[in-house]
Amino acid sequence: MHTFKTESAQQTEEIGKQLAELLQPNDVILLDGDLGAGKTTFTKGLAQGLGIKRYVKSPTFTIIHEYHDGRMPLFHMDVYRLEDSSGDDLGWDEYFYGGGVTVIEWSQFIQDYLPDTFLKIQLNRDGQSDETRVLNFQAQGTRYQQLLDQLKERLK
Repeated sequence: MHTFKTESAQQTEEIGKQLAELLQPNDVILLDGDLGAGKTTFTKGLAQGLGIKRYVKSPTFTIIHEYHDGRMPLFHMDVYRLEDSSGDDLGWDEYFYGGGVTVIEWSQFIQDYLPDTFLKIQLNRDGQSDETRVLNFQAQGTRYQQLLDQLKERLK
């Protein structure tokens, strides 16, 4: 586990952007945290780092937004609405192994469908200011531990 602290939305986006430059096809990123914790802000930076020019917004009502204009596709999911229902028919594996990067907000609601390995990021407000965020990175699997180690080196 590793923790980063940001003082602004721009800093949160920058960490996403730096991470994106290290990502490979079929990487899975889980973003968990309360409403307004910065999950979509982080994803905006990640999209920039992938070279995506389109505006990134939370897919709360559509569940999944796909962006295909970067160096690899970005599949941005907000599965909050699946808390009380099943996501059986959404074809998770087609996204997880579809040659792009999958970012899942509120991943706890689809835990049974997640791959065995991923990078989980817990975003929390710090309480010091409205803009301060604490990002706790937890790697599940060797690939993601290496990815986290590379990110730590970049952000020294």
